[in-house]
Amino acid sequence: MIYALKPPAETGLKNRCPRCGNGRLFRGYLKVAPKCEACGLDYDFADSGDGPAVFIILFVGMIIMVLALLTEIRLHPPLWAHLLIWIPLAVGLSLAILRPMKGFMIAHQWVMREREARKPHDEGGDK
Repeated sequence: MIYALKPPAETGLKNRCPRCGNGRLFRGYLKVAPKCEACGLDYDFADSGDGPAVFIILFVGMIIMVLALLTEIRLHPPLWAHLLIWIPLAVGLSLAILRPMKGFMIAHQWVMREREARKPHDEGGDK
């Protein structure tokens, strides 16, 4: 069966199969399913690595930093109030964005036909 190419933002952010857009991409919160239950695409290629975490650290860090600085400049709250507000917000935002970002990166990896880099096997044996 031939599938129309779907944008990674359409399938990945919804945590759906990058080929058909119907099957689930994840079996758990971040555990990638072995294959799509709808079209049978093997998810063996899926390796997003640390990419989603890096983007989330930069994105959430920027948001929290700007909001914390604006709060400090305008309201001057005590340190405990900053900790009470910004730590749970940073953790919550990170967890909320992590799964869709990982789905997007896996879908983008499939669309671009990228594979994990592997070392070629040494055919000559040990020397």
